Amino acid sequence: MLYVNACWPTLVDMTAGPPPRRSDATRSRILRSARTEFAVAGYDRATIRGIAAGADIDPSLVMRYFGSKADLFDAIVEIDLRLPNLAKVPRRRLGETLVSHFLTRWEGDPADDALLTLLRSAATDENAANRMRGIFRHQLVAALVDIVSDPAEAATRAGLIATQMLGLALCRHIVRLPPVVALEKATLIEFVGSTIQRYVTADLRGLKC
Repeated sequence: MLYVNACWPTLVDMTAGPPPRRSDATRSRILRSARTEFAVAGYDRATIRGIAAGADIDPSLVMRYFGSKADLFDAIVEIDLRLPNLAKVPRRRLGETLVSHFLTRWEGDPADDALLTLLRSAATDENAANRMRGIFRHQLVAALVDIVSDPAEAATRAGLIATQMLGLALCRHIVRLPPVVALEKATLIEFVGSTIQRYVTADLRGLKC
């Protein structure tokens, strides 16, 4: 809606929202720079000074907005795996569905790299490793509980799935092993999916936990 200002002969658009606050813009710049810094350098080697340089601000502003490097790292790795409802997936396709989902997360959106950032850091930082453990424990286990033959096995099955999916991410996106990088997505879904399928549906009664 347009409104004519009685004091000034100009039209004012009353439907336009308020301009973005400077603090919101600064916070967004810090987060963008931090994602790049942590992704390239990992947690240990990333620095507040480097993050500030990437955001073109003073390092004190990074501390003002986030308090510490650890708190800033936490802010960029708030990860929702957005797992599909596995109860609605045909049982014979559970493995390929999970592999396809994770590959899409890693390779579908270049901005959605928080999982890989966390994986790079988890190898050298206990806080990052603990965050990764929590994500798989609380999200993947919960997704499996209602579809596995014995809910008590959900944590074991989730751990086995994690060995494959995190190993694939490490080899394809961090170490970048050429034969693994060269594999087509469909091939990965077929071969890794068959392994994940066994981890979800195979009889684990003989496995000691």
